Amino acid sequence: MMSNTPWITAEWNAPANVHGLTTTRDGAGFSEAPFDTFNMGNTASPRGDDPAVVKRNRAELVKLAALPSEPFWLKQVHGVDVVELRRASQLDDLPTADASFTRERGLVLAIQTADCLPVLFASRDGSVIGAAHAGWRSLLEGVIEKTIAAMGSDPADMSVWLGPAAGPSKYEIGLDVYDAFVSRNWSAGAAFKTTRDYHWNVDLYALARIRLEDAGISASNVFGGDLCTISDSKRFFSHRRDQRTGRMVSLLWMSED
Repeated sequence: MMSNTPWITAEWNAPANVHGLTTTRDGAGFSEAPFDTFNMGNTASPRGDDPAVVKRNRAELVKLAALPSEPFWLKQVHGVDVVELRRASQLDDLPTADASFTRERGLVLAIQTADCLPVLFASRDGSVIGAAHAGWRSLLEGVIEKTIAAMGSDPADMSVWLGPAAGPSKYEIGLDVYDAFVSRNWSAGAAFKTTRDYHWNVDLYALARIRLEDAGISASNVFGGDLCTISDSKRFFSHRRDQRTGRMVSLLWMSED
């Protein structure tokens, strides 16, 4: 984590003009418990955070991170739709999608999470970037593969960073999730560890790496995947841990340099 900044910087072999980060819940922001303090999640639910406070938090992020533009937020639905973002897009009309990509420099992609896996992609020539919201449903249905295909770059020349997500020692699932993955790909069984009858801990990072490798991205170009949102209550929001909670955001953009 960068000193005195409320985010974790992506450490990967992306080109120098590509910048990625995931916010933490601590170190900035104005939200009160249980959304304290740097909540990026804006919801219309009466049990959600005050939208005016979330707006202040987002403005604070733009200022602190010196972002080149306002992030392009998505209406995430645990699906697999991928949208190409351009400056001509309407910021007030949120696309319904769980992944986005762009070829425009200075445009900031945004993925909100609170246990699901944020996956950041960059072509090695710095010409296109993508970001995906990969919970287990989206992983199962192919959000990683669809993002790679939409970006249009050779997977062999892409870099990936896996941001903070529910970790393999804490994320327990049932038979429905286990069967859904293993019935489609027997190698996915290595990502599950039995905890009790018909229950397993699942390693989202391992499932993502399997999908990335099958899609043609070398394991040597996949980074991150060592942070657990459930375990680290100081730094991360976690829906599984707290139920009523805030959201982090993973940002990705290309600068002009």
